[in-house]
Amino acid sequence: MLGRRYAARVMPKRPRGSPRGLARARARAAWFEALVDRAIAAIPAPYGDALREVAIVIEDEPSDEQLEENGLDLDDSMYGLYEGVPRTDYAADWAASPNRITLFRVPLEEDFPDPIELEAEVRMTVLHELAHHLGIDDHRLDELGAG
Repeated sequence: MLGRRYAARVMPKRPRGSPRGLARARARAAWFEALVDRAIAAIPAPYGDALREVAIVIEDEPSDEQLEENGLDLDDSMYGLYEGVPRTDYAADWAASPNRITLFRVPLEEDFPDPIELEAEVRMTVLHELAHHLGIDDHRLDELGAG
């Protein structure tokens, strides 16, 4: 008996979270997505038209790589991130990778628990990241009061 080997049984993983908790998380995510949709719909032409060139993505948190690439410590966070080639750069319309704005839901929700303030900050974040797509840097956004 001592030399006998036992085959390890693979146990199926249980899904994380209770059904009620998962339903609440889905509802929160859908509500946040609606905030983003309203923010996008409120951007006037011609600026709103520029969003057709950009994918809008919602993530829970920035990745470690995104933080490091933007000079932030791993315990920091951010509300949004523009990744792409600004329209003002030469041959921006020939860029090989798509332009993308990522909004980070958890930091926004944690820092702005009031729904009215959260909606305002989501709108400001979308505008801030769109400005990067249009070639406006952080220094100029700070000068304009939109940093």
